[in-house]
Amino acid sequence: MAPDGQSTGGVQCPCGQLAIGGVLSAHMVSWVGTCSVPTWSAGWGTCSVPTWSAGWGRAQCPHGQLAGDVLGARVSTFLTLSLLYSQCPWNDRRGDCALSWTMKETDREAVATAVQRVAGMLQRPDQLDKVQQYRRREARKKASVEARLKAAIQSQLDGVRTGLSQLHNALSDVKDIQQALADVSKDWRQSINTIESLKDVKDAVVQHSQLAAAVENLKNIFSVPEIVRETQDLIEQGALLQAHRKLMELECSRDGLMYEQYRMDSGNTRDMTLIHGYFGSTQALSDELAKQLWMVLQRSLVTVRRDPTLLVSVVRIIEREEKIDRRILDRKKQTGFVPPGRPKNWKEKMFAILDRTVTTRIEGTQADTRESDKMWLVRHLEIIRKYVLDDLIVAKNLMVQCFPPHYEIFKNLLGMYHQALSTRMQELAAEDLEASEIVSLLTWVLNTYASAEMMGNAELAPEVDVHALEPLLSPDVVSELLDTYMSTLTSNIIAWLRKALETDKKDWSKETEPEADQDGYYQTTLPAIVFQMFEQNLQVAAQISEDLKTKVLVLCLQQMNSFLSRYREEAQLYKEEHLRNRQQPHCYVQYMIAVINNCQTFKESIVSLKKKYLKNEVEEGVAPSQPNMDGILDAIAKEGCGSLLEEVFLDLEQHLNELMTKKWLLGSNAVDIICVTVEDYFNDFAKIKKPYKKRMTAEAHRRVVVEYLRAVMQKRISFRSPEERKEGAEKMVREAEQLRFLFRKLASGFGEDVDGHCDTIVAVAEVIKLTDPSLLYLEVSTLVSKYPDIRDDHIGALLAMRGDASRDMKQTIIETLEQGPTQANPNYVPIFKEIMVPSLNVAKLLK
Repeated sequence: MAPDGQSTGGVQCPCGQLAIGGVLSAHMVSWVGTCSVPTWSAGWGTCSVPTWSAGWGRAQCPHGQLAGDVLGARVSTFLTLSLLYSQCPWNDRRGDCALSWTMKETDREAVATAVQRVAGMLQRPDQLDKVQQYRRREARKKASVEARLKAAIQSQLDGVRTGLSQLHNALSDVKDIQQALADVSKDWRQSINTIESLKDVKDAVVQHSQLAAAVENLKNIFSVPEIVRETQDLIEQGALLQAHRKLMELECSRDGLMYEQYRMDSGNTRDMTLIHGYFGSTQALSDELAKQLWMVLQRSLVTVRRDPTLLVSVVRIIEREEKIDRRILDRKKQTGFVPPGRPKNWKEKMFAILDRTVTTRIEGTQADTRESDKMWLVRHLEIIRKYVLDDLIVAKNLMVQCFPPHYEIFKNLLGMYHQALSTRMQELAAEDLEASEIVSLLTWVLNTYASAEMMGNAELAPEVDVHALEPLLSPDVVSELLDTYMSTLTSNIIAWLRKALETDKKDWSKETEPEADQDGYYQTTLPAIVFQMFEQNLQVAAQISEDLKTKVLVLCLQQMNSFLSRYREEAQLYKEEHLRNRQQPHCYVQYMIAVINNCQTFKESIVSLKKKYLKNEVEEGVAPSQPNMDGILDAIAKEGCGSLLEEVFLDLEQHLNELMTKKWLLGSNAVDIICVTVEDYFNDFAKIKKPYKKRMTAEAHRRVVVEYLRAVMQKRISFRSPEERKEGAEKMVREAEQLRFLFRKLASGFGEDVDGHCDTIVAVAEVIKLTDPSLLYLEVSTLVSKYPDIRDDHIGALLAMRGDASRDMKQTIIETLEQGPTQANPNYVPIFKEIMVPSLNVAKLLK
């Protein structure tokens, strides 16, 4: 045994089979006994014979071979964990060696840490006075750790003790269950012999049941031929109920015998065949009776008027058979036996017969052909209408009383007639119908069928709801018929529109001005020709059906859409031809104005057409085409206005180039000429209709200001003195007022704010006019906040035009403004965005 407090390095049992590393505290273990293979337990226990005494508690080796007292003396935390990891002598020693090495390393690390900590505490001489205080503090920490360690170990031991108790209880329960299962197995083996001894009794019971059934049906078995003859006579006499009763007796005897045979020996097909053959005439009688029933049902609409009792008898027989079918199917789920010929499903067959009868009646109404009578389809449809209406009235008033309510006979007949009519209409639609025949067919299908003349008749209400009826022809078939009918119309509209556009194009080259409407606006005859053609076709379509009228209107709008695209292309070609020779055509401006005005006329005519020929509920379906056409018309008008403005600015180009030059500063009258020229052109533009003239005036105002600002940014002039800057800025303000006055005059009556664009010129002039360079940054910041689209190259060009900003000042202003982007006003219209500064970068401007 190692001395108290001495590090053993590796503690080994006397047999040399277990090595444990660690530090053992004083009075830790002591020998209590010896064994052939003594083992160091370090306070946790020993093998079964030798025991180590140590403090408190009991512990056990993981192999169940160690039992002893748990260490009660002071043991370090790491030693405790090491002991938990230790193995008994029969385990592999490699883990023990690794554990011993780990503990040595940990000891060395702990000593090094302790030395470092003590050195940190005793760095100054005056700290030696606190040694006792440090020792008491460490002692308290050590006592606290040991207390927590003991509490944790005690908690673990309590858990182990509880687990062992539960395992003992579980073992006891398992033994009880095992004993109970053994008793059950023993009783089951003893009962096998008893079950086998009752087999003879079971066979006797089955045989007795079969004999009892045979005795019960013996009378019927011997009387089968006689019952067959009686049943046959009753069927021929028309006594269907009595015949069915006899048939039921025969089937009951046959089915009972076959069921008993099936129970006794389901694999004995010979006896089954014998019974089936003896009752073979039963199936023939059933088929014969069914034929009589189907004949009555085929004439049900006539029978219900003459002899409704016969129809009721047929329905009663069918209802009986349905009950027998349900009983047979329920027994099949339990026994698996189904008699021959079951289930009969006579109710299902009854509805199939009625369905075929309705179909035959509809198809048989065609008396004429196209060769014999041009009106064959009209006659055929009228006969169908009369027959169907009469049949449904009879079914509603008489047949309903002959059938059980759950048959819903009228609802089913209505569905049959509707389906038969739908099939017949589809057959007619598939034929090569002429245009007039398509009109007759669609009128009948879409109007007559749901009208008061047929399904909407008051005598059929309220059972027939015309709104709940499915369409006789699918939308695809109707669409195909309409396409066939409208194909010629489509070709004609395309040809008419093309011819109208060619005629209008010829007028564009005339030497005379176009006609003016009652308000004095230029126009051509194209809109009137186009919409007169549309009006005529829509009037014809309205006489056929609302749907066809809508389709014709949609067709007109679609073709109008394509036509407007061609109209736009021709207007563009007209402009390009004029730009190649501005002297031709002679009346280019007037006819371009007429083209612009035609766009407004087209928009108004489209709205009027839709309002006249469209109901409110269907207008939404056609509405998507309206924005598209409006967009094309607006684009044509916008391009036309742009062409006219381009004509204006071609004449203004020379005078715009004079702006911001030395000549301009010395007294050029370029802006005066610009104002006169614009006003002269706009006197001609007075023949443009108001919506487009308003947009054109606003665009001309914007473009003039943009060109003026572009001249500022072109760096055509650089002021050399404050006097020049003041003179130039004041001239810019005066010219801005000139432009403002001009466009106020042109925009009078429009209610437009025309000051905004000219204010931009004034704002730029304020930057140029500024005399104190130290306030230049503030003035430029104000300009940028009002016009967020202004860029650094614009600012650089503006500062270069002033001519007095130093390089550092320019760089500071531009960089500062770049770092703080302003938030644009949602209503702000960019004006500097399209103004390009000549390819002189900011770095060069700063020089």
